[in-house]
Amino acid sequence: MHFNIVTLFPEYFSGPLTCGLIGKARETGLLSFSFHNPRDAAEDKRRTVDGPPYGGGPGMVMLPGPLCKTLRGLGFVPRDDAGPGPLLLFKAGGTPFGQARAAALAGEATRSGHARTLTLICGRYEGIDARVEELFPAEAVSVGDFVLNGGETAALCLIEAVSRLLPGFMGDERSGEEESFAPGPGGGLPEYPQYTRPEVFEGLAVPKILLSGDHAGIALWRRQASLLAALHVRPELAAAAALSPDDRAWLQSVPRPAVGRNLYCALVHFPVLDREDNPGTASLTNLDIHDIARSSCSYGLGGFYALTPLEDQRALLRDILRYWTAGPGARTNPDRARALALVREGRDIACAAADLERSTGTAPLLIGTSARTGRCGLPEMSFAEIAGRLQTRPVLLLFGTGHGLAPHALEMCAAVAPPLRAFGAYNHLSVRAAAAVTFDRILHDWG
Repeated sequence: MHFNIVTLFPEYFSGPLTCGLIGKARETGLLSFSFHNPRDAAEDKRRTVDGPPYGGGPGMVMLPGPLCKTLRGLGFVPRDDAGPGPLLLFKAGGTPFGQARAAALAGEATRSGHARTLTLICGRYEGIDARVEELFPAEAVSVGDFVLNGGETAALCLIEAVSRLLPGFMGDERSGEEESFAPGPGGGLPEYPQYTRPEVFEGLAVPKILLSGDHAGIALWRRQASLLAALHVRPELAAAAALSPDDRAWLQSVPRPAVGRNLYCALVHFPVLDREDNPGTASLTNLDIHDIARSSCSYGLGGFYALTPLEDQRALLRDILRYWTAGPGARTNPDRARALALVREGRDIACAAADLERSTGTAPLLIGTSARTGRCGLPEMSFAEIAGRLQTRPVLLLFGTGHGLAPHALEMCAAVAPPLRAFGAYNHLSVRAAAAVTFDRILHDWG
């Protein structure tokens, strides 16, 4: 495979591409590289390759002229797919580059039966002039949600990720089959822990199963170790993994991290808005109580407050809970009883906050929810940040019935969660549906 690297700093690659397995692959001819500096295509004496951005702002932007001239010299044709092979541009806002894409690029080269060329554009400064992408449609990729000084570091990541999947690159071809993110049946999970000599190191022993010679047992241990790593560290990876019935059965037997134990929710019936945006009181509904309790139990929340200042409504709530947690409903549907056992009665938001502080010893962080942005001047707290706050203190999420929480209720909050459909033309989820989606956005659980 051949890599055309378009860069202002060819010397950046002089060390990394000459050592280790990449260096060996270059010596055997499996890999080859050529470097193309847009400065060589600049037309002025100073070899200028950047200029200030139109519209103002900090930094400089790579000029389109030298870059486009460089790409033409490599055989790319403006507004045409013709060229020596795939053209990739490293860009912070590009598509995340992962193992599946690396495998696809390596696989295409393998299937073609001849050397394949990849052209990598390493941007610098504030980026490249957008017209370059219009003239030469490139695949914009990102190696992570962070900003680098330029695309050179990202290019090294891609080169190594693709190269190591080429036949003959690694001494043992199986090395690429049993590692983190490896595609294929049962893949896509973090790799299992590895051990080598000595058997005991500073009091820590190698797991006995790995010394047993029981190949089936070792394979099972490794599979379960990968699943456990995903469960505790990268649960989102499981969405792309093919889980067998045995995998699922084992996962159900594993103690789950109580990620939602510090998250509580409150269904507020006063003060809420009516259709005319006037504050008032909404009626409690059986369906809301049941469904939000089930969602709260499914995601492992610490509790669910149903808040109304009306005594007859609280009496109705007590009747519902009594039937399902201590009456006939508990005997016929114990799963429902378990969910409704999370429900706590309360008059208002202040009562719920005080009760939560008494039971946990820490004042909760109140977070409001709304389908509309900019209603109360509160800062918006991302779902990821809310999840982070759960590590140190209880969080009480407030959901409004009727047409949402009234301003007085929102004023009691430290922040508001983002709308679930901030840019949608239709944004009218039921409160029970909104609660379930919000729990998932914060806890992003699986299983």
